[in-house]
Amino acid sequence: MPSLNINAKPLNLTINGQAVETQLDPDTPLLNFLRNDLGLNGPKYGCGLGQCGSCTVLVDGQAARSCVIPLDGVQGRAITTLEGLGTLAKPHLIQQAFIAEQAAQCGYCLNGMIMMTASLLARTLSPSEQEIRSELSSNFCRCGTHVEIIRAVQRAAQLMREAKHPQVAKHGT
Repeated sequence: MPSLNINAKPLNLTINGQAVETQLDPDTPLLNFLRNDLGLNGPKYGCGLGQCGSCTVLVDGQAARSCVIPLDGVQGRAITTLEGLGTLAKPHLIQQAFIAEQAAQCGYCLNGMIMMTASLLARTLSPSEQEIRSELSSNFCRCGTHVEIIRAVQRAAQLMREAKHPQVAKHGT
C-alpha cells in the first residue's frame, strides 16, 4: 500500500467496469495507480511523457496516455485497460486477431497498438490501410512487426464486422 500524503483525497473511479475507491494524491498519474495499486500491467511505462503509446488506455472509449493523466482527471469516466478488453480464456476479437497474425515480438508496444486499435474500431469497422497507419503512427515500435500489426487490425475489423460487434468496451457507460 502506497504511503499517503497531505494531498491525498478520496477518489472514486470506474476501471474495467468495476467501481474502485482509493485515497491518493489526485495528481498521481493514472498509469502508476493502475500498475502499482491495482496490479494491472497491460499499460506499460515507456517514456512518462505521453509520447510513446505503451501506457495507452481507453477513457470513455477514446485512447488516452495514462502516464500523463492525473487520477483527478478521470473521476466519473470509464477507464478500460488491456485486461478489460478480454481474458486469457476469452480474448477480445482484437486480441484474437493480433494473436492470429503473430503481431508481436517483444510485446512492449502491444498494449498501445491494441488499445489504439480498439479506439479506431469503435469509430469505424472499415478503416482504410492509411487510416490504420495514421491511427497507430503515434505508438513507437522498434520490433519490425508493422506489416503483421496492420494485418491484425484489418483482421480485427473483419471479425468485428462479421460478429456485428461494433462495441469495443462499454465498461462504466
